[in-house]
Amino acid sequence: MTAKTEPRGKYFEDFEIGETLISPARTITSTDIVNFACLSGDFNEVHTNFEYSKTTQFGEPIAHGPLVYAIMGGLQYASGVNDGTLLALLQINNWRMLKPVLHGDTIRLEQTVIKKKETSKPEKGVITLQRVCRNQRDEAVHEMEATLLYRRRPQ
Repeated sequence: MTAKTEPRGKYFEDFEIGETLISPARTITSTDIVNFACLSGDFNEVHTNFEYSKTTQFGEPIAHGPLVYAIMGGLQYASGVNDGTLLALLQINNWRMLKPVLHGDTIRLEQTVIKKKETSKPEKGVITLQRVCRNQRDEAVHEMEATLLYRRRPQ
C-alpha cells in the first residue's frame, strides 16, 4: 500500500488577500528563444535574426511574449504554490508587455492575491492574482491579472 502524501501547494483557504508570493528566478537564454520559435512556429525576425534585430529598438532578438508568459507559469509551479492544488487557469486579464526580455535577462514572478471567491462547489475556490514579472534590475517586464481555480482543503 502506498502512503498518500499531502500536496505541497496552497489550498484556496491558504491564500490571503494582499499576500505577495515571490517565485524563484530563471535566466532566459538564446536557446529558450530559438526553442520557442521552433515549438510555436513563430520565426518572426525580431525573435530569430540577430542582424535584423540590430535595426530595431531592441538591438538584439527578444523573447516572445508568450514564451515569457509560459516561463511565468513554470516559475509559479517552481514556487510550490500549485503543486497538487491547482485545478485550472480560468482567465487572464490586462496582460501588458512593458519591456523586452532579452537573452541573459533573469526574471522572477511576483503575485499578489487580490480576490478570493468561493464557488457553488464546496471542493473548489477561485483566486485572482495580480502578476508582475520582474527582471534582474527589478523592472516590471510583464503584468496581468490571473484567475485560477484551486482545491479547497478537504474536510
